[in-house]
Amino acid sequence: MSAKSDSSLLSVAVIGGGAAGCFCASAIAARHPDWKVSIYEAQKKPMAKLALTGGGRCNITNSFEQVRSVEEVYPRGATLMKRALKSFPPRKTLEWFEQRGVEFVTQSDGCVFPKSQDAMQIVRCLERELRVCGVSLNCGARIDAILPSPEGGFCLKSGSQVFHSDKVIVTVGGCSTGKLRSLLPEGIALSESCPSLFTFRLDDPEIKSLMGTVVKKVRLGIAGSGLKSEGTLLITDWGVSGPAVLRLSSYAAVYLKQHDYRAPLIINWCDMSQEETSALLEELRQKGSKSGRILANLRPEAFSERLWKYLLQRSGLDSGKRWAELGQKGLRRLAGTLCADSQTITGRAAFKEEFVTCGGVSLEEVKLSSLESRRYPGLFFAGEALDVDALTGGFNLQAAWSGAMCVAEHI
Repeated sequence: MSAKSDSSLLSVAVIGGGAAGCFCASAIAARHPDWKVSIYEAQKKPMAKLALTGGGRCNITNSFEQVRSVEEVYPRGATLMKRALKSFPPRKTLEWFEQRGVEFVTQSDGCVFPKSQDAMQIVRCLERELRVCGVSLNCGARIDAILPSPEGGFCLKSGSQVFHSDKVIVTVGGCSTGKLRSLLPEGIALSESCPSLFTFRLDDPEIKSLMGTVVKKVRLGIAGSGLKSEGTLLITDWGVSGPAVLRLSSYAAVYLKQHDYRAPLIINWCDMSQEETSALLEELRQKGSKSGRILANLRPEAFSERLWKYLLQRSGLDSGKRWAELGQKGLRRLAGTLCADSQTITGRAAFKEEFVTCGGVSLEEVKLSSLESRRYPGLFFAGEALDVDALTGGFNLQAAWSGAMCVAEHI
């Protein structure tokens, strides 16, 4: 193919046919019907990851009603997301899809899903919009390198082929640092990519024997790091999972990679201070002493019988001992375990429903108002190609929608 297209129309190449790429391409084509807009997707089908999000239900966004700050849900990229969300908030995302026939339901936790509970409805909606707007969708078309063209615009290398595009938008998601570096022009600074949103493997076989146990509200922390989270905890056959763990894994993604996914995990099982926990245990001791009950038969409401016996064991206490026989020393030991149980993270396990990668193009490389490269005018970024990622709950997809629309409005 020739180095530059003979077409007099402005050509736009979107590299990556995921949520951000397809949304961005359709929005650009709708605004500029005289432009030639093309998507290049390496896989056989577009939006394969989108079809799997939310367990196949597609957690398309979040109401943000329970979010205290943008920083709380975007560990990396909060400054950019404040701008992007102001320009294209969740309300506009839902309006865009509703205008195309999709209805939504909002859960009590703020997560928003299609009323159909089918992620493919979102995929089909975007595919239909691409067709209506005349976007050229090229699947099985891997772009190997983006090179600035002496004639202006960019040369795109795909195997032995080289073709020209006036504007390029990079929306490749979950790409390794090495692949992203080989794809992009020279000099663009990257933040090292690493997994985010994963569960923890623990080395204690006793806790893993409690598989299936759920504690609705705990506090977690990684000792010596200052990294903390709270929420529901689920004990699994390999360690711990649940919202509290996924949240902490996102906050600590870079830290844990640097420490080879080995770190001391502190669990506050009752989400209380030492003083509050001691007061609770004192109430139980007084109640148990009056009734003559043993430690195993009187426990905090938040704990199952199996978990309570495990925590007694961790505290070095005999579950058959009577509450009346528990002295101050034993009570302090038990309170210490409940507030600061020390476990060891020995590895990570992928959260199969919504796996996210942090890292990507450094935000210092782009103009936050337009997501255009500072080094290479005409080169834009959106989605996971940027060093922006979020907690689970629809926040990552909203980053894709908001970033894609930002590019479409400024290109």
